[in-house]
Amino acid sequence: MRWALPIALVLAPAVTSGAGAARAQASSPSQPACDHSLWKHVYKPQRLKILDPCLTVRGTIVDATAGKRKDGVRHEEDGDPHGWLKVDPLQANLLNEGNRSAEGGNLVFEVVCKYPVRQRDAMAACRKYKSPIVIPPVGTHVCITGSLVQDQEHAKWIEIHPVSRIEACP
Repeated sequence: MRWALPIALVLAPAVTSGAGAARAQASSPSQPACDHSLWKHVYKPQRLKILDPCLTVRGTIVDATAGKRKDGVRHEEDGDPHGWLKVDPLQANLLNEGNRSAEGGNLVFEVVCKYPVRQRDAMAACRKYKSPIVIPPVGTHVCITGSLVQDQEHAKWIEIHPVSRIEACP
């Protein structure tokens, strides 16, 4: 079951019961820990429909650039990398038609304010903040923790945005 929460509610603690918690616990042996303060650095947050305020997803980082960038992520104008995660089979239910048609069947992940911002109306979101999160190389099996959202402005794909943590996992 998925639900939407108003942006104001993302400051609540991580999900500890219900369907979201079941997915989180199934995907990571420890409770997910999201940094909800990262929402103040999300450019135009109203474009993101929150499906789960804190979730850990397992999968393998794949190249979202068709070989154009060594790091495998698109460096967007708003300062966020646009990366792809090939989710583990048990979490394939997190993908929708937008992921399949526009994102190569992958879950999108975005680390806010990782790169220089070149988009004028996004500059305020990253003022005085640069993400310290390190994005592992393509091919690394990882656990990504953050808010599960649906982007309402593109193909309505599902993504983890903002990412609170990326770590290698078995």
